[in-house]
Order: sequence, then C-alpha cells, then structure tokens
Amino acid sequence: MTVPVRRLWVAVLCGYLAFGAALQVLPTYVPEKFGGGALASGTAVGIAFLATACGRPFAGWLADAGWSRPVVITGGVLAALGGLGQLLAPDLLSLLVARLVMGAGEAALFSAALPWVLSGARISQRGRLAGWFGLSMWGGLAAGPVLASVVGRVVWWMVVGLCVASVLLVVSTRRDPGRMLPLGRIQVHASLPGAIIGLAAYCYGTVAALLVLRLRGGQLGGDEFALSVFAGAFLVLRFAGSPLVDQYGGRVVALSTIAVEIGALVMIALARTPGMALAGTAFAGFGMALIYPACVSMTLARGLRPGVSMGVMTSFWDLGVLAAGPLGGLIAEHAGFPAAFLVAAGTGVVCVVVLLRMPRRAVSPR
Repeated sequence: MTVPVRRLWVAVLCGYLAFGAALQVLPTYVPEKFGGGALASGTAVGIAFLATACGRPFAGWLADAGWSRPVVITGGVLAALGGLGQLLAPDLLSLLVARLVMGAGEAALFSAALPWVLSGARISQRGRLAGWFGLSMWGGLAAGPVLASVVGRVVWWMVVGLCVASVLLVVSTRRDPGRMLPLGRIQVHASLPGAIIGLAAYCYGTVAALLVLRLRGGQLGGDEFALSVFAGAFLVLRFAGSPLVDQYGGRVVALSTIAVEIGALVMIALARTPGMALAGTAFAGFGMALIYPACVSMTLARGLRPGVSMGVMTSFWDLGVLAAGPLGGLIAEHAGFPAAFLVAAGTGVVCVVVLLRMPRRAVSPR
C-alpha cells in the first residue's frame, strides 16, 4: 500500500505550526490573562513537553499495531482541543490542563505519522527519510512563532484551525496494515540512542532557553535574530545532509555532529564580539541538524519496528529539552550565562562518550 508521505508531512507541519505559535505567545499571554510571572509562564510552556514525552511510546506502539491513521487523527483532535482550551481557560490550572492535552496531541501526531512513513521505506533509506520528514516538525516550530506575530490577537483561533486542517488531511487516507510488537523489548533496545538524543537535547534546550539572554546580558548584540540564525542553519543542513546518515551510518554522523555542537557552545560561552557569538549560533544549528536522523538510524539498524522504538527514543529528546531550561537558568543565575553554556558543552562530551561505548550493531538493508 502506498504511504501518503506528502499529505502526512503537511499534516504534521500544520500541527507543529500550531504548537510553535502557542510557544511564542504563552510567555506574554499567561501574565496578561492570569497575572503569573516567569515561573507560571515557564511551567505553562514546559508542561506540554512532559505530556509529549509520556505519550510518544504509546502512540508509536499503536502505530506498530496498524493504528497509525486513527492515532494521527486523534493527535490532531487533541491538539485542537488543547488550543481551544488555552483560549477559553478561566484560570491558570485550566490552562495547564489544556497544555497537557495539546502536548499529548503533538506526541500522537508525529510519533504515529513517522512509523507510518518509514513502513514504506527500505532500512537503507530510513535515515534520510526520517531526517526529511522531521523537517515538518522543525519547520512548524520555526515558522509557528512568525505566524503568531503576524496574526496577533486571533492567534489561538489560528492554532485551532491549523490542528483541524491537520485532521482533515489525514481523514481522507486509508489505514495502514501493521503488527503488534511487545513494548518492553523495544524500550531496552532504544535506551542507548535515547540517552544520546536526550543529552543532545540538553544542548539544544540551553540554546533555546538562554541564547537571547546570553547575547543581551553580554551586550553582544544580535539577540533579536539569533534564534533565526540557529533555525536557518539547522534547516539547511537537515535538508541537505540527511543522506549522509545512510551513507556513513548513524554513529559516525552523530559523533561528527555532536563534536560541532560542543565547539559551538564553547564559542557562545567565550564570545566577546557579535561575530563570534553569531558564528557559534550558526554552528550550534549545524551541530543539532543531523542528531535525530542519526539516532533513528542507530535504533532501526537493530531490526526493530519503528513505532514504539522511535517514540521511546524521541521521548528522551523532550525530557532533555524540559530539563535544560530550569537547570540552565539555575546555573546562569548563580555562575553566569557563559557557565551555563560550558555545562551544556560538557553534556555534549558525555554524549560523545556514550556514543564511543555504544556497540556497533546493524542489519542488512532490505
């Protein structure tokens, strides 16, 4: 059966445009509507990632059982309900519940769509396909905040509309056949790639949470467009470099990309000029671009079905990002922003150590 790759790509893009738009407006929406401060805003942003991390393995498990289509549809519906809940929330607690619902929806949307897409590809092509399909998620996260800035006051209605569009795109597809695979077995095999991507996610989370504050606090300039530099470098290399994963193997690519990330974080920490800071930012984007498809390749090279193994592995990413904000902020508060970026670079070194100790296992392409 032909897999509707393009339609699924657009469906996931719509969902993550909505997710990215919500991330843009929440830091000001929470104080304005509920009077909360930085802690309330940060909790509202981060709690969705907790739901996403918990939901991914179960969405992937159902996808492996042949339920990709209804799970993806359910993900879009939950994301729409979460967006509507954030618009109509009468208090902060209701908003947090809506954020959990939206996070669960995003988990189902991507983590069931990816194994559906990979089910139609040979193992030798799955690395590049995972990298390219992941652009739907990253493209949405990058462009969603821009859309939120453009539409202004109707942003929450746009969020709901995008999620509804995601559902409609999938409703017209047919169910894909699948076979149940035990959850426990895959969790064990996905744990090492999960640890790798979780450590890398801490590096990314530090950049996402603290880069603007580092540039502003150090009076380096460029803080208004630094994250766009990061996103641009990331998207360019993800698009152009994904075939390298299948050509050289996930382990080699992961080692190379994390080495670049370590150097980039050190550059940001030690930057004394705008040029050095923005160069480090661009290299940080390059360093993060291929870690996900590399870890997908390492996981699937063990002969596992993609759904729950990808869900478990990607959950580590969510947890790494979730941890980076408060831990990095705590370090920055007590030791300065350069120290927070140096700690993130140290996390990258630990990631390299795990990679070097990881056994080389592969299966023959089919």
